[in-house]
Amino acid sequence: MINRLVIGALIILSSSPFVMAESLSLVINHGRVIDPETGLDAIRHIGIQHNKITKISTSPLQGDQEIDASGLIVSPGFIDLHTHSPTQLGQYYQLFDGVTTALELEIGAYPIAAYGQDVADSALINFGASTGYLSLRVLQKQGIEYVHLTSKPKPVSLNGWWTGLKTLFMDLSDAMRDTFSVNASVDDLAAIRENIINGLEQGGLGIGLALDYFSEAVNEEELAAIFEVAAEYKAPIFVHMRRGINGDPTGLYEVLGLAKQFGASLHICHLTHNSMKNTQLFLAEIKKAQAEGVDVTTEVLPYNAGSALISAAVFSRDWRTIFDIDYGDVEWAETGERFTEETWIKTRESHPQSGVIHHYLKEEYTQMAVKEPGVIIVSDLLPMVDTDKNVAPHNGAFSKVLSKYVRDLKIIDLPTAIAKMTWLPAKRLENYAPAFKNKGRIQVGADADITIFDMASLESKATYQDPYQEAKGFQFVIVNGQPVISYGLFLDNTHPGKRLLAK
Repeated sequence: MINRLVIGALIILSSSPFVMAESLSLVINHGRVIDPETGLDAIRHIGIQHNKITKISTSPLQGDQEIDASGLIVSPGFIDLHTHSPTQLGQYYQLFDGVTTALELEIGAYPIAAYGQDVADSALINFGASTGYLSLRVLQKQGIEYVHLTSKPKPVSLNGWWTGLKTLFMDLSDAMRDTFSVNASVDDLAAIRENIINGLEQGGLGIGLALDYFSEAVNEEELAAIFEVAAEYKAPIFVHMRRGINGDPTGLYEVLGLAKQFGASLHICHLTHNSMKNTQLFLAEIKKAQAEGVDVTTEVLPYNAGSALISAAVFSRDWRTIFDIDYGDVEWAETGERFTEETWIKTRESHPQSGVIHHYLKEEYTQMAVKEPGVIIVSDLLPMVDTDKNVAPHNGAFSKVLSKYVRDLKIIDLPTAIAKMTWLPAKRLENYAPAFKNKGRIQVGADADITIFDMASLESKATYQDPYQEAKGFQFVIVNGQPVISYGLFLDNTHPGKRLLAK
């Protein structure tokens, strides 16, 4: 049946099957509704008033707008816990991947209001960030004071948040060198602690701890202080653990031990990209920690490569041993060229801000994590600022999981996959950020963030070589009660997204 969106009042005849309902601004009729929390998986009819779901019925409903979802899946909007693209372009492509909430939790931001300035007044989807430990440590080393921030913060970037952060990464000043290589002093630790608390009080969605990027600089005392503050404020830590050689679990044991010692909540970012050949061991150790009472979760992105700047700190280490790869396994994102030792050295010197793709994972690792109960699906979407810059942003992660691992390979079922994209990420946050108690669900009273898709036509079109392609199959994406994708087309005059804070 052809999907129809009828705008305006419907004429109801005496024989009409529609259930009368007062003041419904939007109804979704005849769809296969999946709610992961309650286990609902049935044909239902949904009524929305403004930004809330107000009715779920076994009979069709009448409203000011109607979506006929016959033959389609009606799911909670996807919640991406791990994205790095708070831009109009990034939000546009995430919409086409069914995402209604995109969060920067691994690296985070500081000050919190500095995150998403490019979209703050015209957001297509919901967005938010953790308190970014890396950012506040940079500011501390540069002598910039943000404690007790009371006025509008000075923007951290000149052309988008991530561009500014890259500029900080590339700054070769002594302060920047210190950020990534020098232990914090006693005074530094006191100020950093105060700034973490300040960031949390600003509404940061936990603490983003990109530890591996400045692993050399952070000693046991500093790391313990972070976990202590997290436990005190009951704020989850989103950690990129210290990376070991080809899946060495030392970094995992370190953060699990600290979480257990201090009673802190912990979320381990992009598991397989750290665990590699030891993915099964990492999953088993996390499950063991959970059984011992540690509040720990993890995530997987459905890609078998990593993306970073060629100047990233990890490539200044023995990266060929760490990743168990060689120069020919690394691809220059702009050209698709594979490196030799000679071209690698030359490119690092001449194009330090170029993106590279290092192919070091095996498909079996990814499938293992995708299947594991409780593992959340994320994108790790890299910055999308300009379509002329051919980076590798992991675009289309959610459509890839649904089309490849659910429909084609059948390694997990559809309700399980949807839970990993909606309810589980909402649960990870809701104890600290109450707004998420109303997300990731299709229930009366829940936020009307809804994704409607055709399972048969789902396709993740983006590739590492050609990343700027919209995913296919998402017919309607509704954010806070407003369709932003309709019949698979983008409605460019609608900006219903909101900044999400912990308070």
